[in-house]
Amino acid sequence: MRQLIIQVPRGQGKEVFDIAKSLDGRNLAQFEAMGSEGLIDLVLIHVSNGQVEKLLTKVEDIPKVHITLLPTGVITLRPPASQAPQQVTNVEERSPIEIFLGSLQSVGSWRGFLGYAGLAGFVVWIGLYTNTAYLLVAAMLIAPFAGPAMNVAIATSKGDKQLLWRSILRYFSALGVTIAVTGILSLIWRQDVATSLMIETSQISSVAVLLPLAAGAAGALNLVQSERSSLVSGAATGMLVAASLAPPAGIVGMASVIGKWDMAISGLFLLLLQLVGINFTAALLFRFFGLSAQGVRYQRGKRWLFPVALASTLAVLASLLTWQFANTPFLQRSTIAQRANADIQQVVNQNPLVDLVEANARFTGNNVKGQNTLLSVVYVQRREGASLSSEEISSRLTQEIQTHLEKQNFNITPLVNVSVLEPSSQSGKMD
Repeated sequence: MRQLIIQVPRGQGKEVFDIAKSLDGRNLAQFEAMGSEGLIDLVLIHVSNGQVEKLLTKVEDIPKVHITLLPTGVITLRPPASQAPQQVTNVEERSPIEIFLGSLQSVGSWRGFLGYAGLAGFVVWIGLYTNTAYLLVAAMLIAPFAGPAMNVAIATSKGDKQLLWRSILRYFSALGVTIAVTGILSLIWRQDVATSLMIETSQISSVAVLLPLAAGAAGALNLVQSERSSLVSGAATGMLVAASLAPPAGIVGMASVIGKWDMAISGLFLLLLQLVGINFTAALLFRFFGLSAQGVRYQRGKRWLFPVALASTLAVLASLLTWQFANTPFLQRSTIAQRANADIQQVVNQNPLVDLVEANARFTGNNVKGQNTLLSVVYVQRREGASLSSEEISSRLTQEIQTHLEKQNFNITPLVNVSVLEPSSQSGKMD
């Protein structure tokens, strides 16, 4: 339920009262008061979220109407008292006008917005520089990227050019501040090489697009749902939206300073993929829940902008995915490393002379010029009764793994190091 306080000139309060009553308004009250412009009628109204826009549409034609909408849920109780549990279980989604006006309020403050973007840059730089993964989570919590990303989707669904450009400007302004802060810190501390966490974070999976698609849907659902019906906090969904933004922004700034342009490009790819992925799913959901070009107290939406913006979003998304899958393994290193690791384990398990202890395949941060280096470190244990020496087993298994990986068309140069281990004669055995 939403509470509205509507003030109209004296004598017209009864009309507002009757309109609210026809929309199943609850706990209604009308009384006379003194306003800034003279005597007025004041009507206190409680209606369900789904009726807010209808109420505003019907009272719009009353001259000198002033409306106060409280954007928090209220609980209205009526006799008999025994039916209180049934009276509070009907919780509806927020009205479209409330979602839209809330998005407009969020684009007001610039200093606080850019301040959080700068702080996120500090935290993500510390995390990447010191290889502290939990600091990346902290940066996601304070990074202000979720707001402008969701506002782009709201502007798309409403066809609002002004909100669309302002939201895109805020989005890239925040990213620019975060990137600048991380780059300046790397310059101050004279960083020369990429840390292991930077290398790991910069490697992209072939399913990276699923994260922004899910984040856009989760963010839209959170903004649409009433606070009393939402099972997930806004902070949690905001963190999901920022999950693949804060670390890549830090990567772009730090990698640019140390000259790792491949890492910087992968970070920029993720930043663009996040924006268009969020916009695609979130705009569709907002449209489904009633946000359209024209609405009560809103006339500046352009009907043609929604299909055009959505088509442009889809075109950019398709272009990014085409670029990703056409550049193997550059923008698919995480997935290819996993597949290579599985192939290595398969080759080792088929060898009758050894048992697999551990295998690890990863792309290095320092590739030899002209090749995509995949470093594979394999530890095996020689089986009892194996006829070949450890050196012969290592040489043969290395050749088998390299040959197998080269046949997979990964466009990589596999460098394989196989270590053959043997337990000591006094090692304990399992019963």
